[in-house]
Amino acid sequence: MDHRGSFQSSTSDEDMLEIAGASLDFSVAGDDPPLDREMGGLSSYNGGGMNGTSTMMDFLEEPLPGVGTYEDFNTIDWVREKSRDRDRHREITSRSKESTWALIHSVSDAFSGWLLMLLIGLLAGSLAGLIDISAHWMTDLKEGVCLAGFWFNHEHCCWKSTTTFTDRDKCPEWESWSQLILGHGEGAFAYILNYVMYIVWALLFSLLAVLLVKGFAPYACGSGIPEIKTILSGFIIRGYLGKWTLVIKTITLVLAVSSGLSLGKEGPLVHVACCCGNILCHLFTKYRKNEAKRREVLSAAAAAGVSVAFGAPIGGVLFSLEEVSYYFPLKTLWRSFFAALVAAFTLRSINPFGNSRLVLFYVEFHMPWHLLELVPFILLGIFGGLWGAFFIRSNIAWCRRRKTTKLGKYPVLEVFVVTAITAILAFPNEYTRMSTSELISELFNDCGILDSSKLCEYVNDFNSTKGDDLPDRAAGPGVYTAMWQLALALVMKVFITIFTFGMKVPSGLFIPSMAVGAIAGRLLGVAVEQLAYYHHDWPIFSGWCSQGADCITPGLYAMVGAAACLGGVTRMTVSLVVIMFELTGGLEYIVPLMAAAMTSKWVADAIGREGIYDAHIRLNGYPFLEAKEEFSHKTLAMDVMRPRRNDPPLTVITQDSMTVEDVETIINETTYSGYPVVVSRESQRLVGFVLRRDLIISIENARKKQDGIVSTSIIYFTDHSPPLPPSSPSMLKLRSILDLSPFTVTDQTPMEIVVDIFRKLGLRQCLVTHNGKLLGIITKKDVLKHIAQLANQDPDSILFN
Repeated sequence: MDHRGSFQSSTSDEDMLEIAGASLDFSVAGDDPPLDREMGGLSSYNGGGMNGTSTMMDFLEEPLPGVGTYEDFNTIDWVREKSRDRDRHREITSRSKESTWALIHSVSDAFSGWLLMLLIGLLAGSLAGLIDISAHWMTDLKEGVCLAGFWFNHEHCCWKSTTTFTDRDKCPEWESWSQLILGHGEGAFAYILNYVMYIVWALLFSLLAVLLVKGFAPYACGSGIPEIKTILSGFIIRGYLGKWTLVIKTITLVLAVSSGLSLGKEGPLVHVACCCGNILCHLFTKYRKNEAKRREVLSAAAAAGVSVAFGAPIGGVLFSLEEVSYYFPLKTLWRSFFAALVAAFTLRSINPFGNSRLVLFYVEFHMPWHLLELVPFILLGIFGGLWGAFFIRSNIAWCRRRKTTKLGKYPVLEVFVVTAITAILAFPNEYTRMSTSELISELFNDCGILDSSKLCEYVNDFNSTKGDDLPDRAAGPGVYTAMWQLALALVMKVFITIFTFGMKVPSGLFIPSMAVGAIAGRLLGVAVEQLAYYHHDWPIFSGWCSQGADCITPGLYAMVGAAACLGGVTRMTVSLVVIMFELTGGLEYIVPLMAAAMTSKWVADAIGREGIYDAHIRLNGYPFLEAKEEFSHKTLAMDVMRPRRNDPPLTVITQDSMTVEDVETIINETTYSGYPVVVSRESQRLVGFVLRRDLIISIENARKKQDGIVSTSIIYFTDHSPPLPPSSPSMLKLRSILDLSPFTVTDQTPMEIVVDIFRKLGLRQCLVTHNGKLLGIITKKDVLKHIAQLANQDPDSILFN
């Protein structure tokens, strides 16, 4: 049955969603993205009905499908969803005393949440392993191919090789494209051929990614975290976490990462895990039919996503709590912990990198740090904060330009141009040619005796080595070359990431931010190390850095720099530090990491209050009420409510005197998502609130199923039917869809209290009364517009209800 029927609403709810860039001009026949064909219409997707105990109408014993569900691009009513879940729970508990079968049902209902977490962890871990392995292989494919089997990446290909340790990158089984085509790998022509092949593969991967996103799942682009934050705050974006989005995002994420663009897979892995969570929710009625319960599951899925992205289960739980979740009860904390554990365990079983680690850049440091080193660590924190603020400003300006100019109409061309520029600039420099994860791994690495990297080409003085710990040594020519190349790589990464994040391919921001910080940190670390080596008699070094001792670890500086830059961009603090020490297994480095993370947050907050995700939420106009910001203005509810002074009066429905035709006229002439019900037009005394969608479905259904309902039939919301002459047509009772306890405030309530009520209870709307009479209504959108106006922003930028 088509719920919209004759009342095709012309509301702003049906507006196309704009995601991190231009409006999605690649719609497939009609407004709705083609992601939900398999969801079987709105009713099955969103579950139906109130609690099954109350009779819905006089002529129907069970709830109507679709009543109590929500339109696309609407906000859910947290209060209603929670009370429905409590009713359901009470009913199951009371029944469990009656029979053994009911008791088993009650136990399985309690257990279903944990089972769901287990499934989410297994699926998210498996997909992350698949993505890691494929991306590693396809990244190496740009440079050459393995003769022993084309499905091996460079590292796996050389495992069986008999070459010596120093020549381990030149094993005969692996051939570059020039060796394969020309038969030799030396000389200018071979270099040019490798260069061209690198660019061709990069363009092929990125074009394939953008075409798949454009053709099948427009919602698969970007990082997905701003949208997930908005969805978790109670907004509905249908199909954003659907099957198609999951499939396309998984495939295109591998392609985008392999193309060498300056983006990471960590943010999109959160989106992938949330898609898994949303799809698996359909297996359990409890979660399928309740939007608030489903959001608790999505919070846990986000934790599992970070857990597999960084191999940091506790960091994932804290990330979900600190960064993405809106409503996070204690039960969700335990479930998130379990989901993150299962996901990390699954990924560890798959072992995608062959080194028993969950990430490519796992390191272990053993050297203690000195108190004086806090000075360079805090400098790195300042750099991270400055870079974060600069990046957010530039990226938002570029994305706004993409939205408002013709640039947004050519997503494929944009991806093509950015990939071409990235590949052309990246190939000559070995630090930008390698994948960003490998680059971070190399920068975090502490130089040992056997390291063949340029970063470890120090002048060796083997008389003074004690075991494995090498003393601080003079930098050799290789280190100086590496410093130059890293400085160029830093400049390139800083600028190219601004244009990459927000394109129409899956793109995460964690890895590029960490790369920028790690490069800056390594440069500073080597500088401090050389300073200490040549000037060990200076007062600042003399106390703790004697000649021939190993006192500075440049890899540690890289790690602190990575944390500082990531903190500057996302404004994470606690979860960031936990993720970083889970990555590095270095508990003694918590203080440097905390110092850098806090400094970077303070510096970045001083320049601009918002993190990158909040900035993108505001750019796209999502209705997100930030829980962290204070409301400090002295306005009252009557200043914000509608109708205003010169507006037409509030549209209301009376409790027992309007006909079906009157109500249909109101529905067709207005675009509101609900209507207050009053005793009469004269008294304006409030009875309750009824949702537009429930009215439409109930009236349509009554016309089809109930005899004698015509346009002149009276609709009543009272317990008993009003007295009418005997000749009148049969009446329609709609009391069961009426919300008898809508939230009300008086017209003199300060707005700071109203904003708090909206935040803490997750309301959609709140009615305003004066001496018990209905005056007006405040919706979440009104609150957001009011906040935007007070902050001197454009109030019309908030697109959706």
